[in-house]
Amino acid sequence: MKNITRREFTIKSALIGAGLATSNLVAFTGRRSVRNDELSVTIPMPIQIVIDDVGWWSGEDGHKRQEPYRTGISRNHVPADYQAIVDLGIKLDVRPQAATILCEWDRENILRNVSTITWMREKWDNSKWVGPWLDEAADIIRNNQDHYELTMHGVGHEYWQDKNMTRAEWADSSGTMRPLDQVELHLDHFEKLLYQNRLGSFPTSFVPTAFLHGFGLTGEHQISMAGVVKKRGIEYINTPFYNMFNAEGAQFELFGIDSGVITIDRGEDLLGWDDFGEKPTGILTGPTCGLHWPNLLHEDPSRNSEIVDAWVKLLKPYDDKPETVLAKNSTSFRNQLVHHICSKVRIREDKIDIDFIETTKLNGQLSDRQLTLKIESDRKLTFNSEDVKLSKQKIVQENDRNLYTLIIDNTKHLEKAIVKFELS
Repeated sequence: MKNITRREFTIKSALIGAGLATSNLVAFTGRRSVRNDELSVTIPMPIQIVIDDVGWWSGEDGHKRQEPYRTGISRNHVPADYQAIVDLGIKLDVRPQAATILCEWDRENILRNVSTITWMREKWDNSKWVGPWLDEAADIIRNNQDHYELTMHGVGHEYWQDKNMTRAEWADSSGTMRPLDQVELHLDHFEKLLYQNRLGSFPTSFVPTAFLHGFGLTGEHQISMAGVVKKRGIEYINTPFYNMFNAEGAQFELFGIDSGVITIDRGEDLLGWDDFGEKPTGILTGPTCGLHWPNLLHEDPSRNSEIVDAWVKLLKPYDDKPETVLAKNSTSFRNQLVHHICSKVRIREDKIDIDFIETTKLNGQLSDRQLTLKIESDRKLTFNSEDVKLSKQKIVQENDRNLYTLIIDNTKHLEKAIVKFELS
């Protein structure tokens, strides 16, 4: 299989790494819902799109020469490949995360100052990849902030020691964080490359390279990787738990809180990391729709839209299912996932009771008080509440069934609230 090099590597690493656990993912059939003879009420699972390995200009998989894996495609990357991410976001009205590698954006060869970042070490020379395409791609990113979130992935993706490439940049194959001074230097240079290219402030989200990561303390370190990146403004880590050291330390079914940073189980992707020019198939089984950049692209960049449209066709129906909702951005994604796991609903006569008690214990993870409810009924209903604000409603009709999507805004910070429904 094409994807054996990386996926099997990471799964094997998970099995041999002490303290690693299998994924906690459950299928959507185990959704948080209640029902009676009249209707069903669900706190749907949010779905966020996360695209790894964005940022390379060379598509070559160079690991056999002690270089990074990169994206493994048969052509170089072009600005149109960044536009493909934006187009996906526009067509689905979401903000995909682009987990970004920045070494080939180095205009000033600053990476030669840190020998562990690149395969060239002190002889680093990126002049080959400095050209007008950098400004074109940067303009695409800057001008489409509503549909493109630059997320931190890494600088060189791997880690070089004694001229040998080892996996991966932030942690070794057992999930132990790299030496703290080196981690800080890599983070410093990620930020410097952002500044060089006017790509904005330090991201608030992080996808560890090669999915090698430890939850909590690892090795002899007195601080976790989450604690290190939190100081840079990171609020959210996305990585598969099957490959995470101390995954059993995660406190909740699909996420854990590590040094105040929410760490969410990515699960498994639908496609292999280097599947290129293929239209996606399959069924999502968790809250992250994980991709690698080649999965979104065509061999002919002018035909990227064909692959983008195939992803739109696959993903759009999830927004109109009772059990799922496409998250608008990473903030709404985190909020809704906390509610999906921690909040409770109950139907009582003509009322929907919402219990926020467990959710309020995680207030530090909530950027606002909104959550989404979905209600199914064969009757036409209206909703009102004296406790919470119903800021948005959407109705989808199919086979004589009505699916109502309600955006609930708990502006009063209540631990319990009531939404009333009646025939319209």
